[in-house]
Amino acid sequence: QVQLVQSGGGLVQAGGSLKLSCVLSGPTFSPYAVGWFRQNPGKDREFVGGLSWNNDTYYQESVKGRFTISRDNTKNAAYLQMDSLKPEDTALYYCAARAGVYYSLYSSMYNFWGRGTQITVSS
Repeated sequence: QVQLVQSGGGLVQAGGSLKLSCVLSGPTFSPYAVGWFRQNPGKDREFVGGLSWNNDTYYQESVKGRFTISRDNTKNAAYLQMDSLKPEDTALYYCAARAGVYYSLYSSMYNFWGRGTQITVSS
């Protein structure tokens, strides 16, 4: 069974940095694309950014220049580096994977999901 195991996250002051990791375990497959999403209570899951199999990236406007998505295919891992964090970045963050080369902005297009990790940015 394919699983996405997330790690990292926690509490940080505004202006600080955090890095999330997401490791794909179980029967691996390729190619696959990665997406990062976030969600707050009572709100829809929001696309943060995506990374294609060939390392093309896309970021939501509010995180552009502050967040960086990368991957290490030798480890079946993807990462979300978050710098210059703001209180409005506070959310539960999810990684997701979909078979194929390209990421999607839509959560329904992803086959596999991590369990989520809480990021809280204090002002």
